[in-house]
Amino acid sequence: MIRIKELRKQFKTRHGGVEALAGISLDIVEGEFCVLLGPSGCGKTTTLRCVAGLEKPDAGEIEISGALVNSTASNVHVPTEKRDIGMVFQSYAIWPHMTVFQNVSFPLTQGRRRCAKSEVAQRVTRALHLVKLDSFHDRPATDLSGGQQQRVAMARAVVTEPKILLMDEPLSNLDAQLRQQMRLELKKITGSIGVTTLYVTHDQDEALSLGDRVCVMNGGRIVQVGTPYQVYSDPSDLFVAEFLGDMNVVKGSVAGPARVDSPFGAIDCAVPSGVTAGAQVTLAIRPEYVRVSSHAPEEFRGVQGKIVSKTYLGDSAVVEVEACGVLLKSKLPGDSDIAVGQRAAVAFGTDRWRVYP
Repeated sequence: MIRIKELRKQFKTRHGGVEALAGISLDIVEGEFCVLLGPSGCGKTTTLRCVAGLEKPDAGEIEISGALVNSTASNVHVPTEKRDIGMVFQSYAIWPHMTVFQNVSFPLTQGRRRCAKSEVAQRVTRALHLVKLDSFHDRPATDLSGGQQQRVAMARAVVTEPKILLMDEPLSNLDAQLRQQMRLELKKITGSIGVTTLYVTHDQDEALSLGDRVCVMNGGRIVQVGTPYQVYSDPSDLFVAEFLGDMNVVKGSVAGPARVDSPFGAIDCAVPSGVTAGAQVTLAIRPEYVRVSSHAPEEFRGVQGKIVSKTYLGDSAVVEVEACGVLLKSKLPGDSDIAVGQRAAVAFGTDRWRVYP
């Protein structure tokens, strides 16, 4: 549905050229919800703007539904209004002098894809029903909350029934609780209409909860593409490992084909190909796979440590434990009775260590 091939884009600044995109390639299949995730300046919004036609790439090609919309080599650039897309921006771009109905119907009455007057009300009603604003037709835009404005922007984007939906951090202006609620609604809405979605965010939780696939970007390049489970549980490099959630990082050295020496002793784990014995490596493990208990269980094969801090988060608690001269984070149930200053047994989940050169 969307094919991006060797896309490059450079911006000129007073300090010289900045390479926003360094030859990225990505295929997004029909009906897929693909998330572009990465820190500020990684190129995710530039990618979205190139797909939308709001930026002209310096090189590469973009296809939408099999049609070439961008090609530097062939001098092709289809304008935004002629691409079958809907867009939701970070700022909702709701017209304050219009009602909800007028805002949503605007693409049908004033845009390139106008429809018969007899169809306008039906389409707007259907779009507002999708975003659960059925009774808001006559509500002035100025009387809407942030979450309601976001829903109006979504309804306006889908009212033309586009094949592609592009969203640039549409939830970033909402408070935490409303943002969580809207994640669920976005997933339901896009799924119910079967639209192919390209979504930009820097929020890891948002990416993991929304995406069918997550595309992690850094420095204008794609560093990993996979399902939310794949990029979280098996990050391709240390950047991805540390960017997606908390990660404990420990230095070690390779002792053999499947063994690494660490401050906790020898650890059996997969070593990247090409890394030879004696090489210095980085070991990484998620806090949820660091098991901490006040008493060593039977057949205990861990190390002893001391609880340095504890942060209560309601359904969970994060403790810092010092063991073998290393400070580790561990995620425990919220009702855990582990206390600061207490001695504790520390063990690690089997096959949970990741090793990076």
